Amino acid sequence: MPMSPASPPLASPGRRTLLGLLAAGAAAPLLAPAAARAAAPAATAAQTTAWEGPRTLGNPNAKFVVEEWFSLTCTHCADFGQNTFPEIRKKLIDTGKVHWVFRDFPLDKVALEAAQVARALPPDRYATFILALFADQDRWAFTAGVDYTKALWQMAALDGLDRPTFDAAVGDTALRDWILAQQTMAEKKWKIDATPSFVINGKMVAGEMPYDTFVKQLPGLT
Repeated sequence: MPMSPASPPLASPGRRTLLGLLAAGAAAPLLAPAAARAAAPAATAAQTTAWEGPRTLGNPNAKFVVEEWFSLTCTHCADFGQNTFPEIRKKLIDTGKVHWVFRDFPLDKVALEAAQVARALPPDRYATFILALFADQDRWAFTAGVDYTKALWQMAALDGLDRPTFDAAVGDTALRDWILAQQTMAEKKWKIDATPSFVINGKMVAGEMPYDTFVKQLPGLT
């Protein structure tokens, strides 16, 4: 179900399903992952390393590993990124208690392109860019008449991305299909059908939540 300032609230807060999104006719739908992968050229080893390199924050040896599956056009993901994640970062990630792993789960063409651009940035600039996209989501993703590719370029340039690298990322079908393959894997393995969803030490928890609710998903936190 597409979420924009004019959209009605979801029946279940914190959940945004792909089925609802497609049924409502949101921004151009994704290619079917299997068909897209079949049409994609083989990736080089260097490309694969660049795409698959982890996008993480925090101590990799932390007691808790949290994988956040998100879509950059999901308003619930944006709310979580702006209202809950800063406290998580300050109290749990920066203190070494949580290792945070960012996982792409794009729900439409716009989110997919944004995910491709984000992956083109150096890993140490990734989180900053993602959070900036969430903070400015209404403008670049939902404002009528806005060229979202141009808006993404303007924001990526602020994070130091050059135009040739940006254009290459947007047009890279192998990168696109890698992201879609990761999404398909998450759907099958974790039964993810909404964003944001979190895999916490191997247990899936779905939905946007405030900090006090989130920490309850970390049993034995000290």
